[in-house]
Amino acid sequence: MTNGMNVANKTVLITGANRGIGRALVNEALKRGAKRVYAATRAPMQIADERVTLLTLDVTNASQIQRAVGQVGVLDVLVNNAGVAAYDDLTNPDVVEQHLAINLFGPLRVTNAFVPLLKRSKGAIINNLSLAALAALPMIPAYSISKAAAFNMTQSLRALLAAEGVSVHAVVLGPIDTEMSRGLDIPKASPESAAAGIFDGLEKGEDEIFPDPTSASVGEGWRSGVVKAMDRQFAAFVPRNLAIVA
Repeated sequence: MTNGMNVANKTVLITGANRGIGRALVNEALKRGAKRVYAATRAPMQIADERVTLLTLDVTNASQIQRAVGQVGVLDVLVNNAGVAAYDDLTNPDVVEQHLAINLFGPLRVTNAFVPLLKRSKGAIINNLSLAALAALPMIPAYSISKAAAFNMTQSLRALLAAEGVSVHAVVLGPIDTEMSRGLDIPKASPESAAAGIFDGLEKGEDEIFPDPTSASVGEGWRSGVVKAMDRQFAAFVPRNLAIVA
């Protein structure tokens, strides 16, 4: 657990903001009184609220990321939400590379670009992941691989940035009623309820946020489990190593 953050009067940037959970997060941040919301998308979107600034941002495009940093200037909360999921069977390495480019290297590049602003504000990073990060969904293995890697990245960033006052949170999403899961005939949470759960988890300072009924059902077991205990143990190595370097 870290210190929680309320987004009221804060500046928030959300990638993949034009639909699904991204759009719901924009609306929820505004509902909670955010001072400024940067809605980053590859495609145009319409929103009337004057507190919203639209950014053209493909998370795989280095020049667009750097341009966005110059446009933002001040940032309290970064939400890495943009992602891709496609059915595959691991026979085509290009599909795996595409998922890694968007779901792993995209948020890593965006995070690295905005970290100086977040260090200044003692801000927060939220990485939207999936239950597939904890246990693979064999019908979307490339997605599962990329989310597992992004989960490990999130744990590493949390440990590395803790001394800088930047908190890093992994959102472990269950099935949400978006285009990504439209073909699955299973119970799904609404994007709106998931967005509310994500910001609730940020306010509570939860390392891993389980924002919907399906993910919440494994949340308590995760927090008290041996893997989370090992995560905490490994994170303690960072200050020691940094002290040796210094």
